[in-house]
Amino acid sequence: MSTNSHSSIRLVRHATLLVTVGETTFLVDPMLASPGANPPIQDTPNQRDNPLVPMPDVGLTYDAVVVTHRHTDHFDEAAKAALDPDVPLFCQPADEGAFVEDGFTDVRPIDDGAVFDGITIHRTPGRHGHGELAEKMAPVSGFVFEGDETLYIAGDTIWYDEIAETLERFDPDTVVLNAGEARFDYGEPITMGVADVTAVREATDARVVAVHMEAINHCLLTRDELRANTENVRIPEDGELITL
Repeated sequence: MSTNSHSSIRLVRHATLLVTVGETTFLVDPMLASPGANPPIQDTPNQRDNPLVPMPDVGLTYDAVVVTHRHTDHFDEAAKAALDPDVPLFCQPADEGAFVEDGFTDVRPIDDGAVFDGITIHRTPGRHGHGELAEKMAPVSGFVFEGDETLYIAGDTIWYDEIAETLERFDPDTVVLNAGEARFDYGEPITMGVADVTAVREATDARVVAVHMEAINHCLLTRDELRANTENVRIPEDGELITL
């Protein structure tokens, strides 16, 4: 078990988080590769190798793993190699078979909800872009953790009606958004930009935290740009701890 006794979120890098609820810590969306070890996301405005930045010097101590979806910037070969194959691993049902094929022995797909160490975990919907591109990128999920605090990890999604419905249903204390306005050479952005983050900020009284920036070649919205164009949004640096 982890030794933390207070709820917190630590941004590791990109969408990789250490989410602690009470005394239980979840490693979310582990992308653990060294800089430049993964190829660029194709059909994007630049072709830099990923990740663009190193891992911060933080200890990865956790009780379970949660993967919102299996795109390489949320679960990569380095994570596959580094994780204990017996770790409890929560995922969307569509990804169960791939994790079993990877050799993980305690895969726990969540259809609607599950309980772990007294924490209730709900899977929530997401829309990874617009129109046909969103269909191509699907399926993706978010997750809500209910314990001493209620945390909503929205995952790779834009703002749309079901995000508003999730906020209303769970009334979270903290919302973590994947920003960066990731995009391809065609179509609209596939993760949140300024307008999406602002819409979430206006829809909830929760603490709003924005991550998923400056680490992958097709995430073009920077932290400074998001800070300059939003209000009351926490935008942590890699490795930063937010105590809830």
